[in-house]
Amino acid sequence: MKRRTLLATGGAAILTVGAGLGLLPRNQQTGLLPGAANAQEATGERPEVMEMVVGNPMANVEVIEYASFTCPHCASFNANQHKLLKANYIDTNKIRFVYREVYFDRPGLWASMIARCTDNPDFFFAFSDVLYEQQREWLASGDPATIIEELRRLGKTAGLDDAALDACLSDAAKAEALYTWYQENADRDGISSTPSFLIDGESYSNMDYDEFAAILDEKLS
Repeated sequence: MKRRTLLATGGAAILTVGAGLGLLPRNQQTGLLPGAANAQEATGERPEVMEMVVGNPMANVEVIEYASFTCPHCASFNANQHKLLKANYIDTNKIRFVYREVYFDRPGLWASMIARCTDNPDFFFAFSDVLYEQQREWLASGDPATIIEELRRLGKTAGLDDAALDACLSDAAKAEALYTWYQENADRDGISSTPSFLIDGESYSNMDYDEFAAILDEKLS
């Protein structure tokens, strides 16, 4: 997915279904979540964003994936290359694997807000699999209200109740923190498409499993 468009909001909270759906180029971005920004100014702090990590935290090789829950290529990577990487490198503790979300659109952020609802990496990665496996279904309508209802349905299937979902999806300060975190990551690491990867700090675009494994084996040797 090679889109360099960023979220724009027409209201005080990005999660308001009735807010405008326009996307603005980065150089036209004038603000995001003014309500959340005011709350942040009052406290002087931005909510901390948890890194979602699996594998060996002390491994010598680190892989960072940048991906969007609305990206078809990311769904394909998750279903294919990632399953093999998980079996052969992550679950065997050979590497540290970090997943960082990219927010090219608002549904991607909504999905992330639910995935991060418990701030538990096990829940996050399990729910991420569900989001990718059912990506076509929950995005099919293209209608914001329907997409949110589909995401809520998936959240309930994963064990979240209405109260938890309401709290997660209405947390404007967290949405602001996530979006700012994404922007900082993307600017620092030069992320313009998904999925993209950093392997020990070196940038790579999407690739097949054999190429990925060859790079990891060389770095592990």
